[in-house]
Amino acid sequence: MKTQITLPDYLATRRSIPAFQMAEPGPSRAEIEEMLTLASRVPDHGKLAPWRFIVYRGAERVRISEALAEIAMGDKPNLSEEMVKVEKTRLTRAPLVIAVISRAAPHVKVPEWEQVMSAGAVCLNLLMAANAHGFSSNWLTEWYAFDARAFPILGVEAGEKVAGFIHIGTATVPPTERPRPALSDIVTWVGGED
Repeated sequence: MKTQITLPDYLATRRSIPAFQMAEPGPSRAEIEEMLTLASRVPDHGKLAPWRFIVYRGAERVRISEALAEIAMGDKPNLSEEMVKVEKTRLTRAPLVIAVISRAAPHVKVPEWEQVMSAGAVCLNLLMAANAHGFSSNWLTEWYAFDARAFPILGVEAGEKVAGFIHIGTATVPPTERPRPALSDIVTWVGGED
């Protein structure tokens, strides 16, 4: 029986696990579909769904990683052995990688910026949906998220942008905390008295 945790407690302890510290098991197809359903429940002015998902599983992750490595090694032929290994494992570090693709575009009523923000909300919802299913997750954007040469390999279409690659799996190490900003550094109060 899973222990229930309150939302404030979850948010107070939410932490990403590095993708290279994830292993099998990953989620089943039914769990993935439920996560995607939950992830898509975000603010979406105009009901445009200005985003979509690409799910990378199984051996396809190896093929895509190898193709991405070819681009990286072509750009930097003197990559160290360690970096070549990194490039060849881009999508194989976790059992599952889901790309959140932004389809934001000019619209008569909905500012493009709001559409971009909606894609970001999808990424965060997907992280939390994975955690709610008992998996670890990490939101990454690395060089291939911004390199148009990688887009055909990844299945990204013309006019689209990668909002993030969400890596999902089972943590091999416990999460650790990192420094967080002090509220006094990030909050401006306007009006109101206590």
